[in-house]
Amino acid sequence: MTSGYGDSSPPLARATLDRAAYRRADPRWLAQAWAGARVLVLDVEAGGRALVRTDTAVPELVLLAVDGLSPAPASDAMFLGVEPDGTPVFCVHGTVPAVPETRAAHLRDVGHLLSDRDAGLFTTALALTNWHLRHLYHPVTGEPTRADEAGWSRVDRTGERVWPRTDPAMIVLVHDGVGGGEGRCLLGSNATWPSTTGGRRFSCLAGYLEPGESAEAAVLREVREEVGVDICDIRYAGSQAWPFPGSLMLGFLATADPGQPLLLDSAEIAEARWFSRSEIGSALTGRPVEVGGTHLLLPPPSSIALFLVHRWLGGHC
Repeated sequence: MTSGYGDSSPPLARATLDRAAYRRADPRWLAQAWAGARVLVLDVEAGGRALVRTDTAVPELVLLAVDGLSPAPASDAMFLGVEPDGTPVFCVHGTVPAVPETRAAHLRDVGHLLSDRDAGLFTTALALTNWHLRHLYHPVTGEPTRADEAGWSRVDRTGERVWPRTDPAMIVLVHDGVGGGEGRCLLGSNATWPSTTGGRRFSCLAGYLEPGESAEAAVLREVREEVGVDICDIRYAGSQAWPFPGSLMLGFLATADPGQPLLLDSAEIAEARWFSRSEIGSALTGRPVEVGGTHLLLPPPSSIALFLVHRWLGGHC
């Protein structure tokens, strides 16, 4: 897994495929490329799952030859890029076929386990797919749109065009700046998260950037709005796509005084509290940490939230 990103990158911030954007408007090349392409099939009816191999030490995406697909015209395929050996890679929507020693998996579940190449492919394909599904009409003309430029734009009958959009959001791990096992971080449990018998999930504070707002200003605002805490020393830590359906998560670390009272926005946050490094370390190794009569659950491994928790836990603040 060597992409130049390094081990300190968020799990879905990795990619190696040459996107070859200049090919997207070349229909002759695309038609020729399709014949010899490898194809990622996304089952949108199953939440955007794709085939991964189960007979390998780590999951690997399964790319199919065109002749191994059910009828899928090239006009419906999204061009993702070109492999180092020149092989074109496309994505199509459909039911994933039955292939021995494979299973259909969701990006949330396997993204952190995939190679740089596979993580980038899956993330891009899902983000692009979700954009298409939500932009069937032009936002200005109201006309129906169709996919164009190998899946990288949509156009209506008047020629008005729209391009893929990504919604920027911030996420921050707030901590007290103290080293060692007694150092603490502030995590919240979102009011909209479903309850579970296995414990209560806590994560970093997050929110979308508002019009005319910088990422740092959004960090200050969201933390103050959600838990009533003032923060300082905001430091950018990295970013990754979160295509559920189409966000770019901008990750930060910031410090705050734990002596400040927590004033929760009950519409957003059901519970928030400070956790010590020792508690977080225990939870990560599977040892139960009690929270209000239940157990602490941390963010999923493909999330940038857990990446930020690991950064703080290792003292990289």
